[in-house]
Amino acid sequence: MKQGRANCWPPIPIRIAMDYETYEKECAKIKAQNQELLTAFRAYLEASRLSQKTVKKHLYNIDFYINEFLLYEELQQPEEGVRKLNYFFGYWFIRKAMWASVNSIKENIASLKKFYAFLEREGRLDPDHYLDMLEEVKESRQEWIEGLIAYDTGFSSADMW
Repeated sequence: MKQGRANCWPPIPIRIAMDYETYEKECAKIKAQNQELLTAFRAYLEASRLSQKTVKKHLYNIDFYINEFLLYEELQQPEEGVRKLNYFFGYWFIRKAMWASVNSIKENIASLKKFYAFLEREGRLDPDHYLDMLEEVKESRQEWIEGLIAYDTGFSSADMW
């Protein structure tokens, strides 16, 4: 989706220590692989006869997730992201995405469900991991929404005590 320089140096240390140049090269490799994956995902979405507007929204959301969030603190492949939804929605997204809203959380959940269904269908994701992700979404969706509302209104869990 986005073109140009990888520019994904994280502001906090990554797990595997590497210098800036090495990190940028590895990040660029993953982004190139992710671009191929996004192209295949686009074809999958278009085959399901979704509108172009909906396809674009899903691609934008997934591009942000796999090329921004999953590369922000450490280098992670999209398949690894299936286990990161709680951190993404419960903390990272509401703090880093200025457009975060109840609607954008719902849209991102829909996009991620379609994306991980695609990866599972392609044999790139263990079916049990996909089912676990669906269960996590079901159990945590309302909590993520309430967390966003609390963050936007300045309410903290400490205020409850």
